[in-house]
This record gives sequence, C-alpha cells and structure tokens, in this order.
Amino acid sequence: MLSVFDQGPFAPCPAPFNLAAHVLRHARRLADKPALSVLQGDGSEVWTYARLESAVRGTGTGLLKAGLKPGDIVLMRLGNTVEFPIAYLGAIAAGLVPVPTSAQLTAPETARMIADLNPAAVLRDPAVACASHPLQISSASLLEMHRLPPCDYAFGDPERLAYVVYTSGTSGNPRAVAHAHRAVWARQMMVEGWYGLTADDRLLHAGAFNWTYTLGTGLLDPWAAGATALIPQPGTPPADLPALLRRHRATLFAAAPGVYRKFLHAGPLELPDLRHGLCAGEKLSRHLHAAWETATGCGLFEAFGMSECSTFISSSPSCPAQDGALGQPQPGRRTAILGSGGPVPMGEEGTIAIHRSDPGLMLGYLNAPEETAARYQGDWFLTGDQGTMSENGQIRYLGRADDMMNAGGYRVSPIEVETALAAHPGITQAGAAAVEVKPDTYVIAAFYTGPEELIPEQLQAFASQRLARYKQPRAYVHLDALPMGANGKLLRRALPALFKG
Repeated sequence: MLSVFDQGPFAPCPAPFNLAAHVLRHARRLADKPALSVLQGDGSEVWTYARLESAVRGTGTGLLKAGLKPGDIVLMRLGNTVEFPIAYLGAIAAGLVPVPTSAQLTAPETARMIADLNPAAVLRDPAVACASHPLQISSASLLEMHRLPPCDYAFGDPERLAYVVYTSGTSGNPRAVAHAHRAVWARQMMVEGWYGLTADDRLLHAGAFNWTYTLGTGLLDPWAAGATALIPQPGTPPADLPALLRRHRATLFAAAPGVYRKFLHAGPLELPDLRHGLCAGEKLSRHLHAAWETATGCGLFEAFGMSECSTFISSSPSCPAQDGALGQPQPGRRTAILGSGGPVPMGEEGTIAIHRSDPGLMLGYLNAPEETAARYQGDWFLTGDQGTMSENGQIRYLGRADDMMNAGGYRVSPIEVETALAAHPGITQAGAAAVEVKPDTYVIAAFYTGPEELIPEQLQAFASQRLARYKQPRAYVHLDALPMGANGKLLRRALPALFKG
C-alpha cells in the first residue's frame, strides 16, 4: 500500500463568502454571550458577541473612511491587545487584506515587508517598531472606529485574497503567504480532527493576541463555533495559568510546548473543568506529554501545520495518537508521504505533502509564482517536513528535511534523539544537531538545559538504552537556554555554533 490518506473531500465552501462574516455568524443569535474574556487577575474584561461584532464592523467602516479600498493591503504593526484581532477582522469584513506581523520585528525588517507588499496603509501602535509609510493609522484611531456605524460585509468569491502571513523564515528569508477567504472554512476540519470544540466550551489560549497561533486557535475558531475565548492579559507568567484555568472554568487549554513545560513547574494541578489540552508550534516530546497527563489526568492533543496550510495533521479526543505518532490527517484532508517518484510505500520515510485541492492551502507566495511552483510535485504541495505513514493513517514526524542529521552515512531525525533524551529526569529541554569536529567529519551533538550539568558518561549510558548506536550523540553540551525563535520554536540551525568540542 502507498502512503496516501484520502477519506473524501470536505464540504465545499459556499459562495459568496466573507471570512469575517463566517467567524461572527453567531453574533446576532448570541448577542449577550461572552465571546472573549481578557483575564486580569481575579477579574476579566468581557466582550460579548454583540460588542465584538460592533467593534469589528465599525473598524471596517473607519478603514474605508480613511480612504482605503477593497483589495488594498494593510500591514498590521499592533501590540498584544484585543485591538489586534478586531482590526484584523474589521479589515477583512470591509474587503481589505490585512497582514498580521509579530510585534518583535525591527524597523529594518518591516522596511523589507513594506517594499515587498506595497501596502496602502499601516495599522500602527506607536510603541511597535515600524519603518516609515505615508499612511499610518494609529491604534488610538482604531479604537475610535469601534463606535462608527457597521460596514457591510464584503462578500465575494471564496477564492479571492483575504489575508497574508509571513513564514517564520527558518528555511531562509520569510515568505509572504497569500490565503483565500476559504481558509477559515477549512478550519472546521480541525474541530473534529483536533479540538473536539463545542459552543459550550471556554478555550484558554496562553499566547499573545498578535500571534497567528492565538489568532486562529484561540480566537477565530472559538468564535466561529459560538464558544468563549479566554486570553490572559499581557505579561501573565506561565506559573499563573493553573489558577486562571480553575478560576475561569476553562474547558480547553491551548499553548506551545514551551508553555506546557513551564506550566508543569507550578506544582499539583487541580483542573476540574478542563477536558484536555491542545498543543502546536513545535514537536511535543513524549516525556512532556506523559508529564502533563500524569499531573492533570487530562489528554493532550498536538497538531502539525505550517503558515502555508495551518494545521492539517493532529491527534484528537476521537482519534488519539498511537505509538509515538503525531496523529493522522484530519477528516476531509488528502495527505501523502512522497519520494522522488510519488507516494512511498507505507512505513517508508518521505516528505509530508498535502493535495493542492485542500481548501486550507495557500493561494501561493505573494508575487512569487516560480517560488510557489517549486513547492509542488504534481498535485502535491511539499511541506519540507519528513515523516512516515502507517496503515491506519497515523503519521510519525521526523523533522524538517533540512534539519535531518547525517552522521557516519546514516540519516537521523533530531526529533527522535531529542525525544529520547527528554525522558532523562535531569533534562528540561533537549536539542540535537550534527556538528563538524574536523573537516568533513560530523557527529551528533546533544544540547540540553536542566538544573545542572550532567556527567557525559551517564548521559551516554542513558542514550544507549534508547537509541541505536548510530543515533546516539557523541557529545553533550549543557546550556542555560536553548536558542529559540520569536514564535517559540527551537532553532536547531543555531546549535552547531554553540558547540565547544
């Protein structure tokens, strides 16, 4: 059997369509229900569905009054406040094309984006760095727009451009990824295939408002389901999250693995309302997964995705991961493991790919048709990530193709090495990379954090019980912290420079 998962397509996106209208389609029926609670210590700032939709559509009116026209691109340089998702949906409601970006970007980085995008305006918090642009609309002006009359939703072809996001740049320069309005329709496949989300849920996401993981999983998806989103106020430390989950009766919790790691240091966890946790952003280690389930008695379900297609492989309450696998493609997805000649036999390593017909797949890289075409192999979009598929559709994740290590002629996944080492009681987090010890000679080195430096011989003995000889690190480096990107992902490419062998 070939490594292809295909259980039939998801329902087609209706036309005409507007992403913001879909997200807020329950607003009139649930006018007085809390759509969002910004958690502030013992209290919270509550946004009802009526208040939320009024602010969104008022913002749409204000942006049009500022001279913007449907189809115009607007760069978002806003901070970690509720104004971020409101401006994002307001722009889309009015037919504009927002580009959400991290507040951590520098002015020179935004200058390159402005040259790339040629935006009609920049939505700007003065405290957030940004290069010059002739039309900058301040966050104070955006707040004033909340009170304006509502704009009409700009309905149209679900295939038209809705928003642009930038990749993290881990494989080179960040790319501008263009998404259609239909992308939010495709996110419904996550409800069954990852979340188990219902209108009665209260989903607490530990991320910032201006992170795309929070924007999708923490806000848009709960609102599209008629649920309540819970977001801690900026600066809330992970150690405070258990108390917030209890106090605000969260039923679902979403975060990146690094947050779960810090969360578990808070001590005994009594979370009577929590059904399960959701995890994405980087590979979840088996050790961390087991530690969470032991501490809380709740399941933890992870998802794999990317800027070009959000999450499309995941475990879920209805389909848990098996034997260390990541999960399986969500119902409605068509996914394969490819070699150079097409889908590989079941169990064989290859590149994880998703069919071009997936409604959540990007339109392409903005103004880069050749670069877009290079990511396809026939009708399959190549993620650049390696994996294997079992006969029941479960996919084991092996890491980025460009992260794969080659030591002594063997290809080794850093994920496998890191997972094995993470089980050591003295290791908090592990990273693995091939390092050059003499010209053209590479060995696997393990980099780790923990309370204290461990004896290399003991680590070697620990690894020998869990890894084949060719997979075992030949060197161990204790660090105060592993290099992480702005999105919280481990930067494996930065590890070799830290090697002191």
